[in-house]
Amino acid sequence: MNFEKITSYLDSLEAEGIPSVDCMIYKNHELVYRHFNGYADSAKTKRMQGNELYLMFSATKLITMTAILQLVEKGKIDLDQPVSLFLPDYASLNVWKEDQAVPAQKELLVRHLLSMQSGLDYDLKRPGIERVINEKGQQATTQELVNALIESPLKFEPGEHFEYSLSHDVVGAIIEVVSGMSLKEYFSKNIFDPLEMKDTYFAKPINENQRLAAQYMYDNDNHVSTEMELSCCYQLTESYESGGAGLISCVEDYGKFADTLACGGISAKGIRILEEDTINLMRTNMLGITQREELVNKMGRVGYGYGCGVQVLLDPQECNAKAPSGIFGWDGAAGACIIMDPSNQIAMVYAQHVRGCSYAYATIHPMLRDLLYLQ
Repeated sequence: MNFEKITSYLDSLEAEGIPSVDCMIYKNHELVYRHFNGYADSAKTKRMQGNELYLMFSATKLITMTAILQLVEKGKIDLDQPVSLFLPDYASLNVWKEDQAVPAQKELLVRHLLSMQSGLDYDLKRPGIERVINEKGQQATTQELVNALIESPLKFEPGEHFEYSLSHDVVGAIIEVVSGMSLKEYFSKNIFDPLEMKDTYFAKPINENQRLAAQYMYDNDNHVSTEMELSCCYQLTESYESGGAGLISCVEDYGKFADTLACGGISAKGIRILEEDTINLMRTNMLGITQREELVNKMGRVGYGYGCGVQVLLDPQECNAKAPSGIFGWDGAAGACIIMDPSNQIAMVYAQHVRGCSYAYATIHPMLRDLLYLQ
């Protein structure tokens, strides 16, 4: 790794309208690189300290996938079990066909949720969501809201297409049912506490924590960031815990987690949270040809497949990547990027706090990915 080039690139992002950057790289449990730069506030009075907290948004999904795969290891869940076994409301599903709602012909399986092939979407204004919130207010729970998602028909038969969606929020509800714990309790007991992730928690509501970095909205045409409120729309109520996008964390905490997955599921202190075979399952492509084309067309992930909540690089040449096949990870709506490479035991966590920044996914993340492998 050429750390000088990584640092130079990170520092260049200020000119592209990215107010602050924070990056950490591990190799085989050793912290080999750390760099942060910029300001944690829009007034530019608070220089970055490296302990800032961020809304992680969809980087939450990696935690949720780890949690459910732990339950798979214990034999409490099988990927080919129907979702209705855990959430009975999902026994009778409708699907849109030719602008009509008709009974679904295929069963919704757990693997469909993990691989974003469930037929759900990311509409936070679904009638079921609004109904439950109107009835229950801020006390509406994860399971109540997840059960309400299917008051609207699925967009397609389970397994037929790829559609990024609220699927992993449904996974969170399954974890609650199977474990008998809230999602917060399960995460804390089985992931956060063992890995000593002391600054990772659900944003419900946004805490007035002085370490939260300012959040911005990005103008992709002019490369300018404008401060916005600190909010996480995916935390639907104060009692809801979004397995898809609800966590606050910091680079140091998330680095411990990413390093653990990159090193076969064992932390730097020797704590195992997943078996190596399970991590290989997580990063095994679950999409067919049609679904992979949809991953490209809808999300621009050329050369990638999609496993259990993670993108996995299948064809480096297809996207001119210098990284090897098999690296995996995901990102978040404010521009966070997680990359893990079990073959070389490398993990990278990058954070910024800029919403709507397509420049991050199209340019910043691929560049950081490839800089990992420049000598």
